[in-house]
Amino acid sequence: MTHSNEQLVEELRAELRNAFDVAERRQIEAELDLAQAELAVAFAEQSGIVSAEPPF
Repeated sequence: MTHSNEQLVEELRAELRNAFDVAERRQIEAELDLAQAELAVAFAEQSGIVSAEPPF
């Protein structure tokens, strides 16, 4: 899962570099923010920093 998230982040960064339309840039930035957040959560879960299990 993490590898595909890393790949998605890199692809979105490449798209962002090539985007000239303001609306398109905003959409890509939003997708990039979400992908980076998902990647951070995945790393935290793998590192044991956070638990994927519910607290109850």
